[in-house]
Amino acid sequence: MRVARVMTKNVMSIRSDATIFEAAERLVGSGISAMPVVDGTGRMVGIISEADLVRRTEIGTQPRKPWLARVFADKTTAAREYVALHARHVTDAMSKPVVTVGEDDTLDRAAELMAKHNVKRLPVVKDEDLVVGIVSRANLLRVLLSRDPRTADSQASDDQIRQKVEAAVSKHLWTSPWPTNVIVDAGIVHLWGTVPSDAAADAYRVAAENIPGVKQVENHLRAVPPSVVMGI
Repeated sequence: MRVARVMTKNVMSIRSDATIFEAAERLVGSGISAMPVVDGTGRMVGIISEADLVRRTEIGTQPRKPWLARVFADKTTAAREYVALHARHVTDAMSKPVVTVGEDDTLDRAAELMAKHNVKRLPVVKDEDLVVGIVSRANLLRVLLSRDPRTADSQASDDQIRQKVEAAVSKHLWTSPWPTNVIVDAGIVHLWGTVPSDAAADAYRVAAENIPGVKQVENHLRAVPPSVVMGI
């Protein structure tokens, strides 16, 4: 699935000549935690978030560095930190450069970037940093909810469900080398047999839970190490 299908459109942004107080007012008033900063042509030049504004000298929340770090801090770093803590304009407090994605990027790509850069959202851009949307963790969670097998309108019979469960648990690295049995009654799946570990038993259960039409899984699988089974 592509980012364009799940992103939030009509993104709120703020001009690069705005003050940090205007940015804070807009963030609080709109109930959002971050927004792109754009120049006069609408191109994104950065992003301003709650995290950029909560450590401020005005409210006594500036970071307290250990004395050793202060002693060995270089002048350039100290100057940049001073600007970030005392700046009055958004351009001095915003985060840049910004990690972005395109409309045609996949959700896998978006999730990978969020994890790699430890961010909660990514601006979606086209044509040299023109912001067309935002894709966030919440957007990905909404996609996940749409795939919940419990919400599927499945008319599968118990026999069909059993066949799908058996197919789902076959040919994996964790598939049991010993016979297992799947019994389905009124949409409730019962798993029986021997598996080599508790992790394998969990994998069987999860595979069954993901089959549309399954109402519940009763896991009766017995985890026995291969060395023990060989001695039986």
